[in-house]
Amino acid sequence: MDKDADKFSIYVVEDDDAVSKSLCALLTAHGFETIACTSAEQFLDHYDPAKKAFMMLDLRLQGMSGLQLQTHLNALNVKIPIVVVTGHGDVPVAVQAMRAGAVDFIEKPANEDRILKAVETASGLLFNKRPAIVSKKIVADRLEKLTDREREVLHHLLLGKLNKEIASELDVSQRTVEGHRSRIRNKMQARGIADLIRMVG
Repeated sequence: MDKDADKFSIYVVEDDDAVSKSLCALLTAHGFETIACTSAEQFLDHYDPAKKAFMMLDLRLQGMSGLQLQTHLNALNVKIPIVVVTGHGDVPVAVQAMRAGAVDFIEKPANEDRILKAVETASGLLFNKRPAIVSKKIVADRLEKLTDREREVLHHLLLGKLNKEIASELDVSQRTVEGHRSRIRNKMQARGIADLIRMVG
């Protein structure tokens, strides 16, 4: 088998120099080729459609935002897998990005394991290994196991609301919301909100 057939590059589109360097260093240490871009505009200048690649995209960029870049690429019918990298307060926008076709999102500060898991998901798409699709029947069975309150919390999560917003809306403590989130993840067999969006979003 041609070893080069499995090679791919990762565009790291991030305007925070320190974050970009640490992300590129981590990925390079694991043997991945990275192409750092400090803006959406720079990515568009560097993008080579002939190159097998996916993108790690920060949502908050100077100039064109990450979401605007994603919309622009969708309009051009550019099929590049996108992993969104987001600050905690941007989870609602990350949910929007997932609905617009991003394959995963990582909250900053991300741990190594989470980053490598996202690389596995995105690179799998480059080689036509689709993420396992959970059947509607299995999703329905898992949803059945949720209590009414857990369903309510799930609904708010899928709208991209933060724990404190959900707590305030349901008049409970943030700790209670965190407990519900943990049980929802367990019952739905989801690693995080990206999986929940894929299943029921």
